[in-house]
Order: sequence, then structure tokens, then C-alpha cells
Amino acid sequence: MLSGESRYKGRKKKLGSYPYLSVVLSITLALFVIGVFGALVIYSKELERIVRENVKIQVYLTSQASDTQRNQIEKGLASKPYVGEGKDAIQFISKEQAAKIFIEETGENFKDFLGENPLHDAYLVRIKEGFHDTENLKKIKTEIEQFGGVFQVHYIENVIDSINPNITKIGLVLMGLVALLLLVVMLLINNTLRLALFSQRFLIRSMQLVGARSWFIQKPFLYRAGIHGFIAGLLASALLVALISFATQRVADLALIQNNSRLLFLLSFLIVLGVLVAFLSTYRAVSKYLKLSLDELY
Repeated sequence: MLSGESRYKGRKKKLGSYPYLSVVLSITLALFVIGVFGALVIYSKELERIVRENVKIQVYLTSQASDTQRNQIEKGLASKPYVGEGKDAIQFISKEQAAKIFIEETGENFKDFLGENPLHDAYLVRIKEGFHDTENLKKIKTEIEQFGGVFQVHYIENVIDSINPNITKIGLVLMGLVALLLLVVMLLINNTLRLALFSQRFLIRSMQLVGARSWFIQKPFLYRAGIHGFIAGLLASALLVALISFATQRVADLALIQNNSRLLFLLSFLIVLGVLVAFLSTYRAVSKYLKLSLDELY
């Protein structure tokens, strides 16, 4: 049989130890919630980018426009600072292509009763993000309509007017929620660690009484907190990846607005946040117990 002293040694607390399983799970869940809202922000930003990239104006050419005029119009558009970059920024659609698209979408062949194709050759021009407001688009419309061979410039005003305020509101709401949630999560992790370290307060006091320096006492707590925060960050990242994979399988179009580089940054952020918050919360908690008197510890 073990002696009383041996049993005491077996039950003896180790400096820096506490019920880490509940702490890791609490931090994991808190970081996972942050990750979900962070992913929502990333997806909303990608959706905003796609919407803005599809802000285009239609430049219709006159029926008498020659090939030379068409080339001049295309070069003139390409030289403008408000026209987007890339090969698809300026797309030419002939009136034959436009008629084919119209017939495929509506199922009606207007040529049968009109006897001719009344549509015009046109350019679809993608406008840069900085020129999406109504005032700039009106100036662009007026300027392009002065080009020789241009019949009309058109864009959907109601859609343009609603894009900027709606996107701004959605962005502000999401960012506000993330900021609020981040504050709540940090307080939750901080309180969780303080409660976990509460059982160690007398051990901390005992180490002080035998002459241990503050850093010597804090070091094992901080080391374990960093490891637990890192593990929690990894677990939260794994849960978030699983959730995103599941959502992408269920909603195929979700892959179209997925930005892998930003999601990778978010996963790294969760791990760093887990380590940082656990480390700082533990440092504050241990520092507090180091300053308390014996009466206050009770």
C-alpha cells in the first residue's frame, strides 16, 4: 500500500497545470464562431468584387458605322482611364450575335415578322470601381456618345444607384458584427482562463513564499497557454474548413465567390489569435494572483 506521503505526491498539483480540456474546447468554439463570421465577410467581399466587375455600359454603334470607325471607337475606349483592364474589359457583340442571344433567351424570332434585324453592333465596356457613381457614369455616357459612329450609350441607372449604398451597408453591418464578436470572444477566453487558473492561486502563493521570482512562476503557465491556444486555433481552423467544404458541396455556386488566399489568411489569423489571447489572458490572470494578499486569495 502507498503511504500517506506517496498518495499526497501522486495528487500533488504541477505548476502551470489546470483543467486544460475545457479551456481548449472553450477557446476552440469561440475561435470557430469568429472564423464563421470572418468567412462571411470574405464571401461578401468577393461577391461585391464580382458585382462591381459586372458593372458595364453598352455602347451601340450606328448602322452606318464602318470598320475603320469601329476600330477607332475601340481604341478610344481602351485609352480612357475609366475603362477596366484586361482582355474582357471591352467586348464586341455584333448585331447577329445579339439577335441569336435574344432568340435563344426568349424563344421568339423577331426576324420572321420584321423581315430584318433592327439591333445594333455594340461594345460591352467594363467600368472601373472608382467610376461607379451616377455622376461619373453620366459624364462617361455623354463623352462616349460624342464618338463618331456611336448611336447610343446605355446603362441600367436603378441598378447602379442601388449597388453602392447596399454594398456599403452590408459591409458596415458585417464588420461591426465581427468587431463586436471579437471583443466578446476575447472576454470569454479571458474569463475561461481566469476561472481555470483560480485553482492554482494557492500554488502560486506557495511558490512566492519560497522565493520564486515572478517570471519563474509565470513561465510554465504562459508556455501551456500558448500550446493550448495553438491547439484550439488548429481545431477551430479544421472545423471551419470542414464547414466550408460541406457548404460548397451543398451550394455549388459558392465556389465562384471563394477566395482561397483570404481564407488561408483567416485560418492563420485564428491560430495566431488563439495563441495571443490565451497568452495575454494567462499573463494577466497570473499577474493578478501574484499581487493578491493571502486574505484576498480566500
